[in-house]
Amino acid sequence: MTNILTNITTWIRNDYRAYPLRFIVEVTAWALSIGCAVTMALTVPTPPLIILYPIFITQCVMYGWAAYSRRSFGMLANYSLLVAIDTVGLTRMLTL
Repeated sequence: MTNILTNITTWIRNDYRAYPLRFIVEVTAWALSIGCAVTMALTVPTPPLIILYPIFITQCVMYGWAAYSRRSFGMLANYSLLVAIDTVGLTRMLTL
């Protein structure tokens, strides 16, 4: 078990050293994602979507940039689609 944790710690350090800005962007996007999920869970059945949608979109754009910088087409496609879906949802909410 110690070896697994050591390998994970080394991988995280290497990822940070390879591209510190990307690492910080990914960790920030992750924190935003967790914050939104907790907020949704605590505020059901009426979550504050007017606040959450822009945060969802922002963190997906951040993850999308990180995916692009890693040359990960699948992740870029995923986050691009999520940005599009959430933008449509936000637009519909603001106009209806």
